[in-house]
Amino acid sequence: MTERAVPFYCPYCGDEDLEPYESDGGWHCRACTRAFRLRFVGLGALSSAGAPRREGSA
Repeated sequence: MTERAVPFYCPYCGDEDLEPYESDGGWHCRACTRAFRLRFVGLGALSSAGAPRREGSA
């Protein structure tokens, strides 16, 4: 994934005054002066080991 993921608001204060910070998905909020990073984790279903067991199944 080469494009930068753009957040709509700061996860700490909710303000929308954000600017890119450093590289690799970093963002800086001008309102609360905090920096945070967005990271793409992936797509896909949970494995069978991570899925909760349903009642009545063996």
